[in-house]
Amino acid sequence: MKPRFILGLATFAVLAAISLLGLFPFIWSFLTSFKPLSEVENPNPVPKVWQPQNYREVMDTVPFVRYYANSLFLAGWTTVLQCGTSAMAAFAFARMKWPGRDAVFRMYLGTMMIPGVVTMIPSFQMMIHLKLLDTYSGLIIPAAFSAFGTFLLRQFMLSIPSALDEAAVIDGASPGVLFWDVILPLARPGLITLAIFTFLGNYGSFFWPLLLIKTDYMRTLPVGLMYFNDKNGPQTNLIMAATMMSIVPPLLIYMLGQKYLVRGIQIGAVKG
Repeated sequence: MKPRFILGLATFAVLAAISLLGLFPFIWSFLTSFKPLSEVENPNPVPKVWQPQNYREVMDTVPFVRYYANSLFLAGWTTVLQCGTSAMAAFAFARMKWPGRDAVFRMYLGTMMIPGVVTMIPSFQMMIHLKLLDTYSGLIIPAAFSAFGTFLLRQFMLSIPSALDEAAVIDGASPGVLFWDVILPLARPGLITLAIFTFLGNYGSFFWPLLLIKTDYMRTLPVGLMYFNDKNGPQTNLIMAATMMSIVPPLLIYMLGQKYLVRGIQIGAVKG
């Protein structure tokens, strides 16, 4: 056997082992979701008695569909708004020339260095004064603006040749037309990348909804499952069943947008 073939085979075996190791928690959670509570602590991951009714019990015990809808609604609107605001800000920083542009961008980017716990209390006080506690607006509006999203799309837009701007201006395009008809379609991989990051981050958001939500009707999946665990005790099999149902949207979105995610990160990471 050739040394190169042996090296390739060994590399494949190591990567396969690492992949299986990374998948083990997911496999354990999936199998545990079908176990009776009495078998949860059994070291054998495969259930002796399969209990698919765990999923039905979760649906009957808590308003799981409501939690699901709240999480999807919150993540969906936050994604749309954040992509829109980030794209417009990135266009202004990357394709338009105005006094102090770079200084303002550096200050805007500097907000990424501020820990979230520092701004948590002022943001909460602001929601109180605006009477946005326990509302969708209070959950969505603070997350609709992102310095990271602006930075990512700005870097992506810088990779688009400036000759396109000049040609569009010669043809009589206004800045709005240039943004909407020229730059935005070319920035689609970057927008999809930001959309995936934003959706996943807000779909699983826990701390901010925990602060703002006061009623069961408004609870998102992470908050609802926390209260479910506190109210009904440590029923690990039901928690795993709920977790398996809750990860379906992020998995689908990642699978559908994977090629755009990789391309967007690669192109947006460098300046053209």
